[in-house]
Amino acid sequence: MRALTEPEIRASFVNCSKGEAKRLPVPRELAEQRWDDLDFLGWRDLGAPDRAYLVAELDGALVGVTLRSPNVRRSLTRTNVCSVCITAHQGSGVSLLTAPRAGVRGREGNSVGTYLCADLACSLYVRGIRRPATVSRPNESLPLEDQIARTVANLESFLRQILA
Repeated sequence: MRALTEPEIRASFVNCSKGEAKRLPVPRELAEQRWDDLDFLGWRDLGAPDRAYLVAELDGALVGVTLRSPNVRRSLTRTNVCSVCITAHQGSGVSLLTAPRAGVRGREGNSVGTYLCADLACSLYVRGIRRPATVSRPNESLPLEDQIARTVANLESFLRQILA
């Protein structure tokens, strides 16, 4: 992913108002991001832990989405798998994140959801830069490039559902 600026990030949001996009927290450490290792930029709102944000390129354009997670406590012994990067995490390492659909459908209350790594570091898990806390990532027969392509395709599918 290419390096993004705060104005680009704010202008990319498709499922919230321009005013909401202007007020949402943007990561302060944009210059320190590992842009070459990221397929998307994802972060949590430190002031509201049930809120998260994601910005990715889709068909040559930036698409930013607001996400929410339910306040449900997960079992610490259960293992869950991220639907985007296929990384297994124990306990609260995977969250169901829902996004209002873009446009009129979103304003009517329609939303879509998927299970994502709770820290939104899917790109780093796929590349082996970050490891799940208590579960080891299984060895895959797919080459790394194909795993990255699968992660991008899974994310794009989710984004297209939001835009539909």
